Amino acid sequence: MLQLPDFSESNHPIVKSLFHYTDSELVTLFQRHPDEGKYFTALFCRYHAIVYSLIQHQVKSPVQGDYLFALTWRHIFHELRGLDLFLSGANFTFQTWLINTTALCLKEAQLPPVEAINYSLAAAPPPLMCYVQEALDMMPPRQRLVMVMAETFHWSETRIAGSLQAEQETISPTDAIALLQEGYRSLESLLPEDICAIYLENNSADRVPLSAAAN
Repeated sequence: MLQLPDFSESNHPIVKSLFHYTDSELVTLFQRHPDEGKYFTALFCRYHAIVYSLIQHQVKSPVQGDYLFALTWRHIFHELRGLDLFLSGANFTFQTWLINTTALCLKEAQLPPVEAINYSLAAAPPPLMCYVQEALDMMPPRQRLVMVMAETFHWSETRIAGSLQAEQETISPTDAIALLQEGYRSLESLLPEDICAIYLENNSADRVPLSAAAN
């Protein structure tokens, strides 16, 4: 029997306050308020079980299944930005569109081997992953590069400084640490306030889980 993940954000007051909205209303609000993450999160909480079940029944490895689940929601996130509900027709339902989109992602998936996957569903649920990646795209390139070196490749500050020095950057290991901390503050400031409230208020690490979200 398939064990569904426990997404605690479903019980967050911000998300629960949106349960009365229809799918179309949530999609419209998501499109009109790109600086708020609660509408996409509410859609995710409403339909994550369907998407998860469809994927895990078609993928042999649970690790690959979790990874594809996250990639599918990232694809949904970007597609929803431009989805025209009026052009979709009178018989349009979000659930049907979601199932069809998931089927397309399954069909086109080219998954890496299990040992190459560094994504953690528990550390970075898809809504958080989507908004972290969006925030990373808005960061200054050097900040983003240092964060990826440290969190994705697990490089030390000495190795980071050496790598940047090889690219004609004047930076010491101490500078690398300062730049990394500055990057975390910048990243969190670029996240929607409601996403921080839903996902980061009780984060014991007291920082955005970049290593899990940046794959």
